[in-house]
Amino acid sequence: MTQLADGPVGPGRLGFLGTGRGRIVLALLCLVAFVDLIDASIVNVALPAMKDDLDFSQQSLQWVPSGYLLTYGGFMLLGGRFADLLGRRRVLVAGTALFGVASVLGGLAQNEQTMVAARLAQGLGAALMSPAALSVLTTAFVGRDRSAALGVWGGVAGAASAIGVLAGGALTDGPGWRWVMWVNPPAVAVIVAGALWLLADDRRKAAPRTFDLPGAVLVTGGMLLLVYALVEAPEKGWDTARTWTSIAGALVLLALFTANEARSRNPLLPLSIFKIRGLPGADVAQFVAMAGFIAMFFFLSLYMQLVLHYSPVRTGLAYLPLTVAVGAGSGLTAGLIPRVGTRPLIIAGLLIGAAGMGLLARCPVEGGYVRDLLPGLVVVGVGLALVFVAVTTAANAGVPADRAGLAAALINASSQVGGALGLAVFSAMATSRTDDLLAAGAAPAVALTEGFQRALLGAAAFIVAAAVIALRATNTRGEHQEGHDAPSPAAAEGAERA
Repeated sequence: MTQLADGPVGPGRLGFLGTGRGRIVLALLCLVAFVDLIDASIVNVALPAMKDDLDFSQQSLQWVPSGYLLTYGGFMLLGGRFADLLGRRRVLVAGTALFGVASVLGGLAQNEQTMVAARLAQGLGAALMSPAALSVLTTAFVGRDRSAALGVWGGVAGAASAIGVLAGGALTDGPGWRWVMWVNPPAVAVIVAGALWLLADDRRKAAPRTFDLPGAVLVTGGMLLLVYALVEAPEKGWDTARTWTSIAGALVLLALFTANEARSRNPLLPLSIFKIRGLPGADVAQFVAMAGFIAMFFFLSLYMQLVLHYSPVRTGLAYLPLTVAVGAGSGLTAGLIPRVGTRPLIIAGLLIGAAGMGLLARCPVEGGYVRDLLPGLVVVGVGLALVFVAVTTAANAGVPADRAGLAAALINASSQVGGALGLAVFSAMATSRTDDLLAAGAAPAVALTEGFQRALLGAAAFIVAAAVIALRATNTRGEHQEGHDAPSPAAAEGAERA
């Protein structure tokens, strides 16, 4: 089988991204990121319609978005390691197929139990798909190709949440809420067919003894319990024994996991991966930053619908300028990384994003879109573009090919768990402020607005904190460790299939 490229791209050689097949491979991998991340937000605008049709209780309704987040974040590390040990194409196809079946079942759901089960299964599928796809990208493209490819990936990831809200509103107001699930199967079919056609079969026959079963149980149990505790905290209360017992239990499991990895012969998470230049700082900065950024979509959507009385489709359209800003900023960021490195861009993006969040936190009860929302959304979009592209590049530069899936899982898990933390913390802040004002006799719109303002200010503070953390991050320019710049066999099939 002849590969399209069989070594590092040097002067005068055409990089894989410069070929037609290379661009198609990148488009396929970005479609995986888009499908995974859009499903975290596409259901939000459809929740009221789901509640009416499926007789959800108010408490159970939160599990439509949270069930996806729970299994997506909880199984992410396991999915990344499976990709490294079993083969990236195999894990990508299996996760995508599970995701597609779950989407069909969710669209057919006749009760809340079926819908929540479908969302849990979707999250598990996404936890297999995302790290497999990102690890294919980081091993298939080399040098400047990798920086450009990560720029496109980051732009798609940054825009997906905003597009999800837009698509959710249009589908709910149009053919109905079930189509927020049924839009997935066509994309799933494209991904599975494209993976089987474009990606080489890199399956590995890992012996059972190479699987760190105790580590897999401990880390998955710890991550699931941690995300569950964070998701439940706003409803159950931060001051309850149940919340803190769950968090303490999660930390104990994760501590036991760390101890297991330190002495395991074949660890699920080799601790030496944290010695890779750029990876730890990028993961921590992403964790704290996403706590703020993801919360913005939640609270701003509620503000537009409950206070400004926007329709679902109008709420979605309101995010369009942010999406455009992310797309434009991502291309610029990818071009700047080889010249200035990742650290200045991460810090700049976080500070710009925090400034935009501060503008949004000033939105009044009688707010206007052009005056009060548009400026903040555009500024946040520019910040998101810088952060997504630079952080993703920093977290994957220097990672050897046999650990690319694990590195991809770590950066994705940082994002998902950070988002869960942000929603938990800022929901408590918003609810506390709103309840105090309602008890004092304030109008509901005023109480809600001030609660949302407090949450958005808290989110801005978290993003500033992430910028402080990023000051200690290693500055990389997208380079890989020596000896790991050759494209993966998963990059493409041979020329005879071209």
